[in-house]
Amino acid sequence: MASNKDSFGRTLFVVVGLCFVCSMFVSTAAVLLKPTQQENRLLDKQKYILEAAGLLNTKEAQADKSQILKTYNKYVEAKLVDLKTGDFVAGDADTFDIEKAARNPATSFVPKHDIASVKRVANKSVIYLVRDDNHKLQTVIIPIKGYGLWSTMFAFLAVEPDLDTIRSLVYYDFTGSGETPGLGGEVQNPKWIAKWTGKKLYDKKGDLAISVTKNPTVAASPYGVDALSGATLTSNGVQHSLTFWLGEEGFAHFIEKARNGGLK
Repeated sequence: MASNKDSFGRTLFVVVGLCFVCSMFVSTAAVLLKPTQQENRLLDKQKYILEAAGLLNTKEAQADKSQILKTYNKYVEAKLVDLKTGDFVAGDADTFDIEKAARNPATSFVPKHDIASVKRVANKSVIYLVRDDNHKLQTVIIPIKGYGLWSTMFAFLAVEPDLDTIRSLVYYDFTGSGETPGLGGEVQNPKWIAKWTGKKLYDKKGDLAISVTKNPTVAASPYGVDALSGATLTSNGVQHSLTFWLGEEGFAHFIEKARNGGLK
């Protein structure tokens, strides 16, 4: 019996020791790889910002790291914005973690009209100014998000300097199980993305008018885009995201100041 006990004890010791060594290995690897993971996430985000700006086509070719960094650093300037005032504020906008700030009650707020189901909103956010070779402003890119059918959908809304005419709407990430391929997943279909180009956010009275709609007459107007076929909840999610982030608890104050010369 003593021999069996000794054998069991040795086996248990080996198992515990092996678990300890493995956990140390995994923990060390996670710490060592964290900077690389953060760098890759930033690079991936910059890639989609360039796509929204029309400076990179991610559907036709896989751009390498050097190309993405060179193009981004040459043409794009990230700026921190105080959502409550619409003013630019100091800070490193490229590394600012909006989602982390949104999770912290000290740096965020709970929206009163949470139509996009975002739960909390960071007090500060980031916008991206895209300029040409002559440093003339060409595009303003606004990050938006909102819940679709199965997930929170993240996108970049690119607009012309008038902060009214849409250049592109690029969905790049889904937190959750993702949208259904062929249905809600069609938000990433180039044909649907192309329908946004040239559409207007605001009507002649200055009211937000952009509409994701099944009404063909509205969709054909300057303020309408065809809803995704068979994906009503995802289409509603797109609409709610735009309504929220272009509203008072989103970028409305920044947009108002920008349209009155605040970007000059």
